[in-house]
Amino acid sequence: MLMALIGVFTYPMYNVFNKTQVNGLDVLDDLPESGVLFVSNHQTYFSDVILMYHAFAARRMGKRQLGFPWYLIRPRLNTYYIAAQETMRSGLIPRIFAYTGAIQIKRTWREAGQTIERPVDPEDVKKINMALGSGWVITFPQGTTTPFEKGRKGTAHLIKQTQPIVVPVTVKGLRRAFDKKGLRLKKTRMKLSLTFKSPIQIDFEADADDILRDIMDAIEQSEQFNKVPPLREDYPSETK
Repeated sequence: MLMALIGVFTYPMYNVFNKTQVNGLDVLDDLPESGVLFVSNHQTYFSDVILMYHAFAARRMGKRQLGFPWYLIRPRLNTYYIAAQETMRSGLIPRIFAYTGAIQIKRTWREAGQTIERPVDPEDVKKINMALGSGWVITFPQGTTTPFEKGRKGTAHLIKQTQPIVVPVTVKGLRRAFDKKGLRLKKTRMKLSLTFKSPIQIDFEADADDILRDIMDAIEQSEQFNKVPPLREDYPSETK
């Protein structure tokens, strides 16, 4: 009920005030009900995940685009996303969103705006393993909304350990349309896009650096993409 309610309130932000193009929804058809890890670039705190939840529900009802949100009567359950514990406890709305499937973990490199170094909490790894065992998990390898930031090796180590099906995802335009949290519109009549790509063929015995490099290439956040001028749909002109 909570997922459907959030979907109703957020749908106009994606497909009334703005226009969202979803690509590769057919990729979802061949995925098992569990053991799937979606790796994505990250443009806002929450709108990226919410848009994916819309897409999962739409495809579950046989749709090829979002269209009219009648699909919200049957959202896809057992869907989770990895989020920083600090972010999910930063206010009432994040705390509410946490109930829709947040796997809250402690950052190992940053806390309260300060750079830190601490080991991975085994309980965090256990929670992610449990989520993969029961459904789909969304993660953001960069751990930040800063574009072209280096990916975190923790994602590669997680993949080596759990050996999930890894589906790369790219989102575009959300950074321009939403505020940093992804809960408020900054601009309207923007072209947004969400693309699901075919699963990455991963050698689970490979070095973590090699796995991470493949992931960053797949989500278009490696150095080679940083050198390419942005497409028009990435940074559409503001409508006056």
